[in-house]
This record gives sequence, structure tokens and C-alpha cells, in this order.
Amino acid sequence: MQRTYSLSVEIVDQVRRLVEEQRIAPSQDALVERALVDFLMAERHKIEARIFAQAAADPEVQAELACLEQECAPLDRETWPE
Repeated sequence: MQRTYSLSVEIVDQVRRLVEEQRIAPSQDALVERALVDFLMAERHKIEARIFAQAAADPEVQAELACLEQECAPLDRETWPE
């Protein structure tokens, strides 16, 4: 799918130089796509980190984890010798 975006002259110039001079991507489009994929993944990780932080602070989740740890302790001792 093709889409046109307006970027600042400075960004377009940096992308061009990175591709033509440093050859960090096969094309300018490939570089922009890679940058967007990295950005979107970083944003997804931020959202997941917030979700995990909320879960870690949830008393019900803490209770469930404590129960699981207690139930799995014998198996842990079998698997991880001291």
C-alpha cells in the first residue's frame, strides 16, 4: 500500500544521507519503514510495561502469584538444585 507523508527537509536529507552514504538500508522507503516498525514496537512495549506494572500492584494478582509460587516450590527444588 502506498501513502504519501510530508516530512521536514531536514529529515528527508538525513534519510537520504543515511541510505546513500552509510547504506544502512536498501532504500529510503526501507529505512523509514524500519524506523516506524521500531517506533511502534517501542510504543507497544511501553503499553505492556504499564499493564504489567498495574498487574504487579493488583492485590488479586499478587495473591495468585503467591499461591502459584507456593504450589510450584517443590517442583522448583527438583529442577533447581541448591
